[in-house]
Amino acid sequence: MVLSDKTIKEYVQSGKIGIQPFNEKQVQAASFDLRLSDHYLMVDESQTEYIDFHRPVKYRQVISREIIIPPRNFILATTVEYFRLPDDVVGSIDGRSSIGRLGLFIENAGWIDPGFEGQITLELFNANIVPIKLTSGRRVGQIVFIKTDQPCQNPYHGKYQKQKFATASKIYQDEDK
Repeated sequence: MVLSDKTIKEYVQSGKIGIQPFNEKQVQAASFDLRLSDHYLMVDESQTEYIDFHRPVKYRQVISREIIIPPRNFILATTVEYFRLPDDVVGSIDGRSSIGRLGLFIENAGWIDPGFEGQITLELFNANIVPIKLTSGRRVGQIVFIKTDQPCQNPYHGKYQKQKFATASKIYQDEDK
């Protein structure tokens, strides 16, 4: 079941879902708008010959109110908001249609597990043939909250728990199951 605007507000007011800072104007009919922070990571091509899933990737950190993404370039960004999800609520992330129509694809692998706490790292790709300028504070996406049929037995306690700022991939820490 997708949470409605009324239920999102109730869950936040009761503390069941944590959103800091919370602005009621960001609550939509069945989602909550995500705002872009001022913290970005870009792969440092001068120190990265290729990406290997078994080694950390070198990134350049950028802290700026504005950033320009060149055509066909990828960066990591983060939300202004810090989230805390209970054991029975999932978050699903989508970019805003108006922004996608300009060629900016916004992802985060699309899924926030029950029990997750932290800022959300967004994966941004400029699919356009011209640069795209971004400004911190801009609404770039939304999170839809979905109630699970029952609380999870194993809520999220993974390697991105309590992340702050744009967070680099930690795939090199994975052990294939």
